[in-house]
Amino acid sequence: MIKEITITLAAGFVLFEIIEHVVFPLAWSIIQKRKPSICGVSNMVGKVGEVKRWGDLEGKIFINGETWNARSDIPLSPGDNAVIERVEGFVLTVKKAPIVSHSRERN
Repeated sequence: MIKEITITLAAGFVLFEIIEHVVFPLAWSIIQKRKPSICGVSNMVGKVGEVKRWGDLEGKIFINGETWNARSDIPLSPGDNAVIERVEGFVLTVKKAPIVSHSRERN
C-alpha cells in the first residue's frame, strides 16, 4: 500500500515538474511569438524623433533612446522634430514633423 502511494506521489511530482518547466514555457513562447514586436524597426515608422545634428540633407535623429543616421529631402535644423517615413537598414528617411499648437482659445 505504501509502495503504491509513494509511486503515485513520485509520478505526480514528475508530471507536475514537466508541466511547469516544459509545457507552460512552451505555450507562453508560442503565444508571445504571435504578438507583433513593440521594439522592431518596422514599428518606428510614424514615430517622432528629435534632430540632434544636421548637415544639408543628412544628420542624426534621437528616438527611443537611440541616435540614428537619417536623411531627408529638405534641410532640417537641430532641435526640430522629425517623423520617420521609412527605415532602410540603419538609416531613417524622415520629414519635418508638423508643429502642434497646444494653446487654447479663451472666450
